[in-house]
Amino acid sequence: MVIYPATLASAFKAVECQIIQHVSDNQARLLITSEGLQALIDALAGRGYQVLGPAVRDGAIVYDTIARVADLPAGWTDHQEAGRYRLERRNDGALFGFAVGPQSWKRFLHPPVETLWTMRRDGAAVAISSAATTTPKLAFLGVRACEIHAIAVQDRVLRDGPYPDTAYAMRRQDAFIVAVNCGQAGGTCFCVSMQTGPKANSGFDLALTELVDGDSHHFLVEVGSEAGAELLERVPHHPATDAHRAAAEAVIARTASQMGRSLETDGIKELLQSNPDHPRWDDVAQRCLACGNCTMVCPTCFCTTVEDHTDLIGNSAERVRMWDSCFTMDFSYLHGGSVRSTARSRYRQWMTHKLASWFDQFGTSGCVGCGRCITWCPVGIDITQEAAAIRSTSTAAKGDQNGGS
Repeated sequence: MVIYPATLASAFKAVECQIIQHVSDNQARLLITSEGLQALIDALAGRGYQVLGPAVRDGAIVYDTIARVADLPAGWTDHQEAGRYRLERRNDGALFGFAVGPQSWKRFLHPPVETLWTMRRDGAAVAISSAATTTPKLAFLGVRACEIHAIAVQDRVLRDGPYPDTAYAMRRQDAFIVAVNCGQAGGTCFCVSMQTGPKANSGFDLALTELVDGDSHHFLVEVGSEAGAELLERVPHHPATDAHRAAAEAVIARTASQMGRSLETDGIKELLQSNPDHPRWDDVAQRCLACGNCTMVCPTCFCTTVEDHTDLIGNSAERVRMWDSCFTMDFSYLHGGSVRSTARSRYRQWMTHKLASWFDQFGTSGCVGCGRCITWCPVGIDITQEAAAIRSTSTAAKGDQNGGS
């Protein structure tokens, strides 16, 4: 019998899936303590990973390099509403008892500023150096389900698409993801509507559910990859009981019931694409500052621009890529001017692209329901409210037409 490469690859993939499933079945009921979590951080650092996780800084929970459990935001939560964010103290020592902050993991995989190449001239000799071909191994601790979906969206665009970004692909290749199932929803969260949370079902190496009950503080661990299973073997753990498993399921169910927002997604692509002249766009334009905050905090937006810098005498130059936003005038500039010169057209472009045109381009929504664009909008524009307003008035208009026919 001849085994072709594709068949052999499929066979290996099937075996790998069986191994992961076997490991997961045997280890899904394992518990680790805070000491075990420290051992997990140490094990990742010992393998050369730069461990990144949530930390309190400048009045917000951001993602930064961490070395100890003490670096995590123990006992902190965040209160979020449209245009509002503040930290508050919890009545327990939960390490992950918050929703999401202003940053996403995008800033590490797809950095906001990146040098693409540099040029140096020494007399008649000119040397051009491309971007670094090596990147640090990144380990993300505390990745929420919605953020895993956001990374998958960027994977589809920047790694798996027809024009892959090699720097992104290198960073993504070795990334180790430790997910955390959400124990508390934010006031602007709507991941349940987008079917992206609050439980992480795939896309991780290990997933934790934090269980805090009085003096008891544990993490139920689920294995998502062979690399995760291997690492877990080096972390002190002990079997979980049915009560622990039930408690973890209750945490996720409670979080799902706490969503601060909801978005009706049925037919939303057709709804937005068929309403380019809806009067709601004028209403939102009166409030929108076109500041681009929503695109900067969005975990899926990937638009960039490039700038060329040189010194005064021309002996050195560099090309730098930076995040850009469809809310800027220059972003839609063509010869003769901007094709989206009004806040109305720019907000319509952003929202319609995010919730509708992404399906045409990438086969998925560009929104994962994290709510960041609502929280960090200076004037509190709410994408769920805007979609609902267009839906309600469009439905009413169709009803009037049907009634008069």
